[in-house]
Amino acid sequence: MRVVTRYSDLPAAAKGAVVAIGNFDGVHPGHRAVLTRAWEVAGTLGAPFGVVTFEPHPRRFFQPDIPPFRLTPVPVKRRLIQESGAELYYELPFDAAMAALTAEAFIERVLLEGLDVRHIVVGAGFAFGKGRTGTVSVLEHVAGHKGGVGVTVVAPVAATDGALASSTRVRDCLMRGEPERAAALLDRRFAIEGEVLAGNKRGRLLGFPTANIDLDDYLRPAFGVYAVRARAIGDRIGGGAKANWSGVANLGIRPTIGGAKVLLEAHLFDFSGDLYGRTLAVELLAFIRPERKFESLDALKAQIAQDSARARGILAAHGD
Repeated sequence: MRVVTRYSDLPAAAKGAVVAIGNFDGVHPGHRAVLTRAWEVAGTLGAPFGVVTFEPHPRRFFQPDIPPFRLTPVPVKRRLIQESGAELYYELPFDAAMAALTAEAFIERVLLEGLDVRHIVVGAGFAFGKGRTGTVSVLEHVAGHKGGVGVTVVAPVAATDGALASSTRVRDCLMRGEPERAAALLDRRFAIEGEVLAGNKRGRLLGFPTANIDLDDYLRPAFGVYAVRARAIGDRIGGGAKANWSGVANLGIRPTIGGAKVLLEAHLFDFSGDLYGRTLAVELLAFIRPERKFESLDALKAQIAQDSARARGILAAHGD
């Protein structure tokens, strides 16, 4: 997949695509329906399949001080969209100049003149342009009637639980400590992906070594203890060992030891080895309990043992 970070002065090979447009945070079933339809149209027209999205997320541009909210930070979203078959990935900078473009100017300057798109695919609720005044009707009129470019509008999609797929609903579920509900809306388990950091090895001293991951741009799910499933991203662990494990994880600030930075600390069952510097994706399966401060490290150790036993039971019920 070719990543393009501008819309002007592009070579011919980076133009003329059928494009799906959106923020695609979470890449949930509604997003995937838009991506699939764009892929289908591209095949029919014999054109490249492209995706147009924006960085930073427009919400971050307009509200720079809000807490992290991303379900899929940049590397994760890129990978998921690449898996949809995209050949061109237009990661356009969302800056003051982009924010100032009217809906008509965005269509004419960015989509028609800059990218020279062959066809446009969006979801039914797509809104764009200065003040989000651009609607599907505006897109159809300016791009379709005036620009001669086809526009396909994809209807909302229900997730596996029957509710409409929505990034906002997924965020709400995770912040309430409902990863199962979030998984039903995403049609896959929500995962936090990142490089395993070197820590103070306190977990090892307690008898429960952990792989620690900084949440960075990720949304902060409810702080607490989760049953998890982890997998290594990239090549398998050296020696041909398996690269996925069940486990238990604490997500939060570790108040018992006076922590402040938000971390995901995953204790992986039946694993011994070194994961430092490796990238893990840790899926949240079930919420076990809220994070809390313990009177002593011995009390914390006893609780971790209980949490581990409970996580094993949950994982067994899930077939993990």
